[in-house]
Amino acid sequence: MTGVFPSQQIDALFGSGAIMAKTPPVEGQIQPASLDLRLGTVAYRVRASFLTGPGRTVEERLQEFEMHRVDLSQGAVLEKGCVYVVPLMESLALPADVNAVANAKSSTGRVDLLTRTITDGGTEFDRIPMGYRGPLFAEICPRSFSVLVRPGMRLNQIRFRSGKSVLTDAELSELHQHETLATGGPVVIDDGLGFSVDLRPEGTDLVGYRAKPHTGVIDLDRIGGHDPADFWEELRTTNGQIILDPDAFYILVSREAVHIPPGYAAEMAPYLAMVGEFRVHYAGFFDPGFGHSAAGGTGSRGVLEVRCHEAPFVLEHGQIVGRLVYERMREEPAQLYGAELASNYQGQGLKLSKHFSAP
Repeated sequence: MTGVFPSQQIDALFGSGAIMAKTPPVEGQIQPASLDLRLGTVAYRVRASFLTGPGRTVEERLQEFEMHRVDLSQGAVLEKGCVYVVPLMESLALPADVNAVANAKSSTGRVDLLTRTITDGGTEFDRIPMGYRGPLFAEICPRSFSVLVRPGMRLNQIRFRSGKSVLTDAELSELHQHETLATGGPVVIDDGLGFSVDLRPEGTDLVGYRAKPHTGVIDLDRIGGHDPADFWEELRTTNGQIILDPDAFYILVSREAVHIPPGYAAEMAPYLAMVGEFRVHYAGFFDPGFGHSAAGGTGSRGVLEVRCHEAPFVLEHGQIVGRLVYERMREEPAQLYGAELASNYQGQGLKLSKHFSAP
């Protein structure tokens, strides 16, 4: 079998010992096509981000870069602009034909919390090779806001796959003919499904939000408990364009409404660097059923987490800024995103993370 592991097969990986955890999985931790990873009890403040490198362990590298340790057991603040490494509760003993890819969860990316997975011997962030055996660590760098975290919090997630599961453009075009993968704009398929930005929303001039430079702390356990006005500036325009300021962080929304069929999963990937010096995503997993009629959806917009680099940049309505890479599932998950699951973003439009009250 080739493809992305669905929820029931992720559960089986626990049973076989391919996934191990210091405490048993909690309800909702296994998603339709991914597993949420949980923070442990200590964070290491380090001098700089690092990759482990062949033949070396994270523990060895921490001896080089650790500045001090932060006890998370009673909750602790991770400060904006600092880099931390946190051992995760889960570890792996993958079969020889299974690899994995990790990514920040949607709510993590929407508060500009750069979270990446590192492993022993790793030469890439968020990529776990076939047959990996060892611990997992989260590198966490709060970019716009300081955050309050506790053990067991789930900031990133991991997908397991075997074989070649990514659809070619020809296969993606054929799937679109049968399933209508995107609505709301011209469909562009070029190394994935193109994503464009919506700067002419219907019935409003509100097109996005920009993070304020000086704010309080976000408690990541307080769902709906923060006033957006304390952390975000509204972005409004009537001419279909905005100017991105260097190193500012923005929440925007795609023009396209996305549909992920039950037998597929998707990941948002950056578009070509030549279209502009900005990055468009910090969280990128789209689960089977996202926006799809099989889970009661009628299409869901993709929320874009945007950071500009180098120089101010003019972003225009309809400009392609990212792409969705579709993958086959090994089999359909037992439950779809948005169907009998607590799904914060099914049917979403422009929306801040779940930590904020409705504007």
